[in-house]
Amino acid sequence: MKNYDPKKIEKKWQDLWDEKKAFKCEIDDRKKFYALIEFPYPSGQGLHVGHPRPYTAMDIVSRKRRLQGENVLFTMGWDAFGLPTENYAMKNKIHPEEVTKINIKNFKKQLKSIGFSFDWDREINTTDPDYYKWTQWIFMKMFEKGLAYKMEMPINFCTSCKVGLSNEEVVGGRCERCGSEVIHKVKNQWMLKITAYADRLIDDLKEVNYTDRIKTQQINWIGRSYGMEIKFKLKDIDDNILVYTTRADTIFGATYMVISPEHPLIKKYYSKIKNIKEVENYILEVQKKSEFERTEINKEKTGVKIEGLSAINPCSKKEIPIFISDYVLMTYGSGAIMAVPAHDSRDFDFAKKFGLEIIEVVSGGENVNEKAYTNTNDGIMVNSDFLNGLSVKEAKESIFEYLSKLGIGNKKTNFKLRDWVFSRQRYWGEPIPLVHCDDCGWVSIGEKELPLKLPELKSFEPTETGESPLSKIDSFVNCKCPKCGKDAKRETDTMPQWAGSSWYYLRYMDPHNKEQIASQKALDYFGQVDWYNGGMEHTTLHLLYSRFWHKFLYDLGVVKTKEPYLKRTSHGMILGENGEKMSKSRGNVINPDEMVDKYGADALRCYEMFLGDFERSASWSDGGINGCRKFLERVWKLQQITDSSNEFTKSLEKSINKTIKKVSEDFENLKFNTAIAQMMTLLNEFYAHGKITRKDLEVFLILLNPVCPHITEEMWQEMNFKGYIFNQSWPQYDEEKIIDTQIEMPIQINGKVRATINIAKDAKFDEIKEDIYENENIKKFISGKNIVKEIFIPGKICNIVVK
Repeated sequence: MKNYDPKKIEKKWQDLWDEKKAFKCEIDDRKKFYALIEFPYPSGQGLHVGHPRPYTAMDIVSRKRRLQGENVLFTMGWDAFGLPTENYAMKNKIHPEEVTKINIKNFKKQLKSIGFSFDWDREINTTDPDYYKWTQWIFMKMFEKGLAYKMEMPINFCTSCKVGLSNEEVVGGRCERCGSEVIHKVKNQWMLKITAYADRLIDDLKEVNYTDRIKTQQINWIGRSYGMEIKFKLKDIDDNILVYTTRADTIFGATYMVISPEHPLIKKYYSKIKNIKEVENYILEVQKKSEFERTEINKEKTGVKIEGLSAINPCSKKEIPIFISDYVLMTYGSGAIMAVPAHDSRDFDFAKKFGLEIIEVVSGGENVNEKAYTNTNDGIMVNSDFLNGLSVKEAKESIFEYLSKLGIGNKKTNFKLRDWVFSRQRYWGEPIPLVHCDDCGWVSIGEKELPLKLPELKSFEPTETGESPLSKIDSFVNCKCPKCGKDAKRETDTMPQWAGSSWYYLRYMDPHNKEQIASQKALDYFGQVDWYNGGMEHTTLHLLYSRFWHKFLYDLGVVKTKEPYLKRTSHGMILGENGEKMSKSRGNVINPDEMVDKYGADALRCYEMFLGDFERSASWSDGGINGCRKFLERVWKLQQITDSSNEFTKSLEKSINKTIKKVSEDFENLKFNTAIAQMMTLLNEFYAHGKITRKDLEVFLILLNPVCPHITEEMWQEMNFKGYIFNQSWPQYDEEKIIDTQIEMPIQINGKVRATINIAKDAKFDEIKEDIYENENIKKFISGKNIVKEIFIPGKICNIVVK
């Protein structure tokens, strides 16, 4: 028997799989299984050992499902537009397209070296004009349906990338991409009306099999709430301020109002505000803050009272002051709140700082002048005129009727979710297929003009005013209006990286179609993704965006399912050996190429799956991967103890069937570590027995194949088994051979367990009586005593009563 040499074995089988197109998926009459992983952004750093973990997991499931006779679609592509490539290109004076090609080539080489069973014939690239033609087509359809619009608004702006960001791209007040400070800046931006789908994005979660954690994050991010819009009249002015509140029942406790620094009231009544300079200075300070900083619960409250404007509480009829403060956002509700300091912690802190009145309106707290009483879902109304004595629930209905009759209040559903800031002032993204005409306004260029290709550029820097580099190319900008034929100008902003990834799973179904996103035949056959695994960090970004795009395509009749993904799971990260997140700055990044070279791809795959609970983060250990390499060495040597019999070894049959059952179930439940542990246990039993049959080995190799495909295929060939493992059938277990026929029965003397004996599960008392009384422990406890009674419960227990 030759030695185990992963370098020779693995390249050999990777080449053979390519040559035979072993994992090619074509539409046929078999049951389909569509497995999806988040396609990577091909960075210059290449893969690190964290990437193969989710890829290997879905590769295992895909390989198993193929062996179970299913037609598996499992492929790979590249989410290749984006800022990092553009920044790298600017720094190194190389075109982003060239950078992308180099990076993809490296990524693909790395992925192939690990042995993933991708159908490479379906490979896609979001920067390919044949691909982004359809990204542009979807945007164009959204524009035509009124879901894409342009407006001037305060946006999150990265001071380093010089680009607008969506709320989802700001983490802790910093750019999700580069970590730089994010400020607010007023710009004209393209928006996508994701809020039009907010209800459906929550309600349709009941139709999919997502983990509870994923569902909860999406529901909380969308932030649906039910409340009222109420008009507060301005004192001595025929105008009002509209507020949104979920607690209209507490209106008698509203002792002041707060408006956002961006609220139009300030411009509207500029001349009436007596301390306008103080107000303007405060607004300038707020513009330097990110939304995260503004809404931080524990930060010190700041604000300015607007002198010259006040409002009237519509219920108490009291005059109340109006403040501006950064903790009120123009992007949520109406940009104005009625402040009830007795029952809201932020309002309480603000009231304390500015010496404002605090009125308790829901009983149950201690001293509301010391601390806000916020546990007010239950309780009785006080200091609230006609609401006094009512429960909170009753008061909500009563105040709604009262304000509705006055014509100043109506019920309203609100969402924390904001419309998606979609345009970017950068080069390396999909051009937006619209032109602006002075007569016609914004006009789409039409389907026949797609794809609108990115023009060649030598300089990719944004302009000093923050405009896109495309704005500097007259030949691109200047065009004719598709509607009236007059002079027009192209949109020079590009789409965000999230655009191409919002529908890529559909393109995998029919990646080379020039006429459609995918043929109706492909869409009908593959339907929706059966299982999508990805990172929790994308739950409120990519996952939410792609669900929105899919619902839009459903409304257009392009797809026939309401949801893109039937099942969504997530995985934990692989951390450095010290338990810290891997990063270049920490110097703890591990390159999978080095691990493959040193231990082999199968050892890497096995280790990443054996590392611990797949859904939790785990720390890397070189000792751990070395242990998996040693395990594979022992697997290899099974050839030395295998005889020629084609029947199971009788004494091993039960263990083999148990292993088939456990591995089959654990693979489907993401319990890869326990599945591998079970196979290690069976391997130990093989060696303890000293000899196994060809049948024993055949089943073992098929079970191990999804985890370690190279070594198992090589051993299959070395043992002269028929064909290849990738063409075999997944083994079935025999339930009867798993059932334990023997049990350990406790034997009690006067109710205390004094011994246990191994008996047949269905044994009768007469059949085991002799064994009981011959037991040395039992003899000791009944010696010299009379047996009064023998109590026997079959398969459970035996109790002997003595005196």
